[in-house]
Amino acid sequence: MAEKIKMSVEQDEKFMRLALNEARLALAKREVPIGAVVVAGGRVIGRGHNLVETLSDATAHAEMQALTAAMSTLGGKYLPECTLYVTVEPCVMCGGALAWSQIGRVVYGASDPKRGYSTFSERIMHPRTEVISGVLREECEALMSSFFATLRK
Repeated sequence: MAEKIKMSVEQDEKFMRLALNEARLALAKREVPIGAVVVAGGRVIGRGHNLVETLSDATAHAEMQALTAAMSTLGGKYLPECTLYVTVEPCVMCGGALAWSQIGRVVYGASDPKRGYSTFSERIMHPRTEVISGVLREECEALMSSFFATLRK
């Protein structure tokens, strides 16, 4: 069994800021501004941001990009010693991918009451995955709100 991943609030905020940087990269490409990083042993091993429009691929979510990069870095499909930091609550598709990866922790900023995995089922995540929500929530929400406000103009 994997050892519990221990991270401080400061560390969680530090890595969430990196995910926010990824979200800003998505925003610069006129993508929905969601960013993600995967961390193992205190270092980033995968990063990604939404590329749905860029790649014309409905599965090119930030989490999927970051997971693929992390698995490639580690040379394996399971991530029990890793933490995913993502600016917005993962959707059901990404939640399923996270479950299959057996990721140790998921830390997200803003909730997604319309499409977030928890709207459909809290049991999507692997039973051993620890989920933390609300890290830098205001910053994550502000980025999303400003993006959608601009679209509506």
